[in-house]
Amino acid sequence: MNVLYVDTQGWGVSPRGAGYLFGSDVVAQFNVSNDIDMICRAHQLVMEGYKWHFNETVLTVWSAPNYCYRCGNVAAILELNENLQREFTIFEAAPQESRGVPSKKPQADYFL
Repeated sequence: MNVLYVDTQGWGVSPRGAGYLFGSDVVAQFNVSNDIDMICRAHQLVMEGYKWHFNETVLTVWSAPNYCYRCGNVAAILELNENLQREFTIFEAAPQESRGVPSKKPQADYFL
């Protein structure tokens, strides 16, 4: 299900034709019902690598820099320590001239 975030309340149908929109009230209800503080999700491109929604109750993390070799976005990794303190690492795509074709390694015996 593809989900987009909107500044409205409740549920709606996505204008993309797939998935749903939801508002901050839906997130608040879900978080209370499940005794959580934050939803961390992926699979939605954000140009800055990560993006907070709804007063830091939903976080999107995107880990593919320069998605499809054309978006120009950065990527991020979220690290949580034992106290749930957050740290983000931001990275860019490798320069085109330093990318090569991955070498083929012999197939392991257990795949034969």
